[in-house]
Amino acid sequence: MRSDDERLSLADSPSLRNWEKPPEPVAAQMAANVTVDMGWGKLIFGHTFDSNEKLARILCSEPPGQRHIAMYLRDPHVVLSLAPNELFLDPSHTYRLWRSDYERRETPVPGVTVNPLGTLQDAREVNRIYNARQMVSCDAEFMLQHYTDDLRLYLVAQTEHDGAVVGTVAGVDHVAAFNDPENGSSLWSLAVDPQTAAPGVGEALVRGLCEYYFDRGRGYVDLSVLHDNDQAIMLYEKLGFRRVPAFCVKRKNPINESLFIAPAPDVEFNIYAKIIIDEARRRGIGLEVIDAELGFFKLVLGGRSVTCRESLTELATAIAMSRCDDKRMTHRTLKAAGLQVPDQIEAGTPETNAAFLEKHGRVVVKPARGEQGRGVLVDIRTTHELEKAIEAALLTCPDVIVEELVEGQDLRVIVIDHQVVAAAVRRPPQITGSGRHSVTKLIEKYNRRREAATGGESRVPVDHETERCVGAAGFEMDTVLPAGEVLTVRKTANLHTGGTIHDVTPQLHATLAEASVAASLALEIPVVGLDLAVPSVESSEYAIIEANERPGLANHEPQPTAERFIDLLFPQTAAPR
Repeated sequence: MRSDDERLSLADSPSLRNWEKPPEPVAAQMAANVTVDMGWGKLIFGHTFDSNEKLARILCSEPPGQRHIAMYLRDPHVVLSLAPNELFLDPSHTYRLWRSDYERRETPVPGVTVNPLGTLQDAREVNRIYNARQMVSCDAEFMLQHYTDDLRLYLVAQTEHDGAVVGTVAGVDHVAAFNDPENGSSLWSLAVDPQTAAPGVGEALVRGLCEYYFDRGRGYVDLSVLHDNDQAIMLYEKLGFRRVPAFCVKRKNPINESLFIAPAPDVEFNIYAKIIIDEARRRGIGLEVIDAELGFFKLVLGGRSVTCRESLTELATAIAMSRCDDKRMTHRTLKAAGLQVPDQIEAGTPETNAAFLEKHGRVVVKPARGEQGRGVLVDIRTTHELEKAIEAALLTCPDVIVEELVEGQDLRVIVIDHQVVAAAVRRPPQITGSGRHSVTKLIEKYNRRREAATGGESRVPVDHETERCVGAAGFEMDTVLPAGEVLTVRKTANLHTGGTIHDVTPQLHATLAEASVAASLALEIPVVGLDLAVPSVESSEYAIIEANERPGLANHEPQPTAERFIDLLFPQTAAPR
């Protein structure tokens, strides 16, 4: 092993730089495939790796809540090509301060002392500052365990008058890490408490770390700084740091999302379009706004573009859309495919309608075409109610269906690319009596909560159907509902008329999943929301009620509906599953 003086002479040689391939005799002295765990993620020293594929695999294996950084990559473009949907080139500059260029201050930064992290409380204060700066936190025990080893260095800045921790910085000794022939070191995670009034904290920390390594014979200190962090760059250049041509690659994650996605559009989309657009932007897919109010947009990547209206895309044929749009056609298509559907007729003469009601006892009346629960009336039991319901449905569509009421839970299943992605039970809106408020007032309070939770998409309309349901339960709209009394104010569980939705994907019976996939194949549609009536999501019994060609994907979090939707549109961006 060379002495530090010999290392420095090598480092001064223009023929040896860690972003270039070193001569074989020099490379043979270096450790291979080196990573250093910093507690908040791994530093990956790219120039020590013998395989770009191996380096990319480590980056892509980054655990949730951490941030890996690959530095000194000789072939960043090649590494990116191995996982373009997961990795990005960090828009940061690399700066280097040579020991020979560094000028020490004649007097220390006043009011601040810089010391090695020494206590668990120090480590907790470091995390407090990281959190205040929206940086990835580090396990406090990890910092305390490693602050004195030769590989890592954790420093804290403290005010002289009360000892409060107001800043932190970390360092890595490259000689200890991989027997660096350049005799180098690096600076990481500089952070200053945004609430401190003490001046010069950042300078004191940078000087403290540089002097620590220079006093131990290291030839330089490197750091990486975002290209637009002008204040930090000004400090580094004042201290003698100079730009060098080294690059970082990172994995795309929520922590660094702002670094690799385009700016958000300056128009407001509803939540059903937004969830898709956000996922596309995370993958570097371009957006063209067509009509934000109606939810129309185009996604573009390379030579491929797909026009969408929320979750409806040009991949759905006009025939497939027609099969879903007309509930009569949906019923016939699914029945022909051998799937279970409720008995159904088109509304006809009062005698025909009455005979159907007598056969089933309880029915549903709905427009043959329509969405979001408009014109749908559930649990009709008398011929008078039936004719009134048909008249109401005719206001929405000239063709009306009368359908057998199938008892059970209202289940929505999302199928994308003929695979079940999510399942949720929808429940009708219910209010609970306070003993002080009328039914109308309780509905108003309920609506405020639902609108806040759904971005304004869900609310109970105060109309004839709501009044009918309240009346059927023995109350009036101005009745003060007794404390604890639970009242269902609509029979339909549609989200847009105030219903709630509850994820049941893990409990979905295999038969229900198979039937949903079979329905999507029969309808020949790549994205569909199927409404089923089931006694239980864990039972094999079902009846498919409707198919929605434009299902709301935002209603099914935490299931990966938007991810699978973009996988369908741009399969080249799909992560391995």
